[in-house]
Amino acid sequence: MIKVENLKLILNKRTILTDIDLCFEEGKIYGLTGNNGCGKTMLMKCICGFVKPSSGSVICEGKRVGKDIDYLADAGIIIENPCFIGYYPGFKNLKLLAGIKNKPDPVRIKETMKTCGLDPDLRLPVRKYSLGMRQRLGIAQAIMEDQKILILDEPMNGLDIDGISEMRELLLRLKNEGKLIILASHNTEDIRILCDDIIKMDKGRIVEIRHG
Repeated sequence: MIKVENLKLILNKRTILTDIDLCFEEGKIYGLTGNNGCGKTMLMKCICGFVKPSSGSVICEGKRVGKDIDYLADAGIIIENPCFIGYYPGFKNLKLLAGIKNKPDPVRIKETMKTCGLDPDLRLPVRKYSLGMRQRLGIAQAIMEDQKILILDEPMNGLDIDGISEMRELLLRLKNEGKLIILASHNTEDIRILCDDIIKMDKGRIVEIRHG
């Protein structure tokens, strides 16, 4: 469970987020919606621990992010554009990332790449990947260590119709496995099909929460 309590964020004397109170539970998908600049991405960054709020707190399983733990534990994250080493192929990129937590399991990585519609034996460097392939690789890195929590900012970006359908099925399967998933999307169909709860934001505030 993740609790966001009375969170406020001010950057360069500008109020970005105000009075954010939310509770996220495992086994559910939460959708963040709203126009560009409404605060969705900054809220995700605060939840992950990438940006420190001006006041309030993010608490995960009793531990305060930024105080008890530096970053959100056991989380797979895509925020903005996934970044990789351009001259390495996808598999080598994921193996290096998994090595950060001493989890470079080649079998698991290859299985995850196949699940995301990628060929783990493809030697093509990532810099030559299409936008959709890069997005699939980003999703693969977010789930390859069987993370309990997924924070996904526009995860369908760049995917074609078949790719979107495949990723929707994958996210629903992960939800049924008990994952806690928070996603931001401008695609109303993604939100409608995937999300149990929908959180609408405007000008850094929560203006509506719809429960599925």
